[in-house]
Amino acid sequence: MSSMPDHPIKSIDIVNKGLNRRYRAEKRFRRIGLGAVVISITFLSLLFISIIGRGHGAVFQTHMLLEIHFDPEIFIGVEAGAADYARLVKQALHAQFPDAATRGEKRALYGIVSSGAAFQLRHMVMEDPGLIGKRQSIWVSADDDVDMLIKGNLSAESGRLSENQLAWIERLQAQARLKKKFNTAFFTAGDSREPEQAGILGAASGSFFTLLITLMLSFPIGVATAIYLEEFAPKNRWTDLIEVNINNLAAVPSIVFGLLGLAVFLNAFGLPRSAPLVGGLVLTLMTLPTIIIASRASLQSVPPSIRDAALGIGASKMQMILHHVLPLAMPGMLTGTIIGMARALGETAPLLMIGMVAFIVDIPGGFTDPASALPVQIYLWADSPERAFEERTAAATMTLLLFLIVMNGFAVVLRKRLERRW
Repeated sequence: MSSMPDHPIKSIDIVNKGLNRRYRAEKRFRRIGLGAVVISITFLSLLFISIIGRGHGAVFQTHMLLEIHFDPEIFIGVEAGAADYARLVKQALHAQFPDAATRGEKRALYGIVSSGAAFQLRHMVMEDPGLIGKRQSIWVSADDDVDMLIKGNLSAESGRLSENQLAWIERLQAQARLKKKFNTAFFTAGDSREPEQAGILGAASGSFFTLLITLMLSFPIGVATAIYLEEFAPKNRWTDLIEVNINNLAAVPSIVFGLLGLAVFLNAFGLPRSAPLVGGLVLTLMTLPTIIIASRASLQSVPPSIRDAALGIGASKMQMILHHVLPLAMPGMLTGTIIGMARALGETAPLLMIGMVAFIVDIPGGFTDPASALPVQIYLWADSPERAFEERTAAATMTLLLFLIVMNGFAVVLRKRLERRW
């Protein structure tokens, strides 16, 4: 006789064992996913903390209080705009520190004040000619090395400042003639070779004009292309080839579009170099595949019943698309467009290829004026040997990241507001 097992295995035990194993696997997966999110947020937070820690100092600039005497002699025989304002600054410094006697000491003394102080005095006289002949106490920008020393980013032993300069700075601090003030020039000025005078307005204006051209061209062309391919184009080899090429173009490195812009827009068409117009055209080529793919996906997400109902009540195909399908697909199209524009805002390589890496001091006033862009400005400052440009680089990066966060946040909000459910 065959022996029977003492405890026969039941089906419910097998099922419970499988369920327990599956539950354990799900818990492990959730922990892994949560760990990935925590790690991502941690590294992102470290990135932001690092950038903010290095860039917050650029918002403040060290200023020096000088007693400026607008000596009428320097205005004799010349227009107010052509007077030697640097001489006024030197006279004020020499009156403050008469112990600087030799030529080398005087040169070191004049070096603790920014060269932009003369332009500041010129601007004041041009606005109020009545200052000529008067004496006023004026806060002027200090040199970048002095600014770094006051902020604690430069040690006295670094050798950047001489012993005499360090002694004069200590005397100015003791007399309360050195103070950190809000750096308005960083937000209202263009680029400069002097860190204390450099600002982001020129680059921000160039980015604005460039993105405006990109939006005006890429959005209508991308949406129109998506509508044609999805609603009108016949399904054959040619349309399949076009779809494959559009998908491939979305993955092409951005520098290739820069080379294309250099060859076509600059060399063939002769458009102005380093202009937002050319930058916008190049970025349009780069963002079009992204917008077309997102727009087609939005059109495909509209249920066929919407199309059938519109055609069933007598609407033409064009009326069906414009009045029924397109409004439902528009939130996804706008989201894809904003994401594409955000990518274009952060691009540097194609703009470098078309010459937007040039040193531009003036604020661009139009689409054909020479201009730079925020990513290019960050690249130029990061490559500068001046240490004071390091915090300007981080501050400009903070500005660029803020724009990107706002644009992506706007895309999310816009999608939530305009999205229709069926």
